[in-house]
Amino acid sequence: MFAVLAGDSRDDKKAEAQPKGHTGKTVLFALLGVGAVILLSFFIFKYWQKKKREEQHARLLKLFEEDDDIEVELGLRD
Repeated sequence: MFAVLAGDSRDDKKAEAQPKGHTGKTVLFALLGVGAVILLSFFIFKYWQKKKREEQHARLLKLFEEDDDIEVELGLRD
């Protein structure tokens, strides 16, 4: 019975040693995953800013086009 208990404690030590070796890989993959999420978020944010800027520019152009039509209708400009 003592031999079994002694054998179990050695197996536990080996089992504890194995995850420590995998801890470095786990941390590396976690950091790579977080980095990928941050990069993806950055590019999505830049894309959103670009689209918003294009919409504002189009709205501004439309605003000036409407003003030109009003000026022509009022006879201020030909």
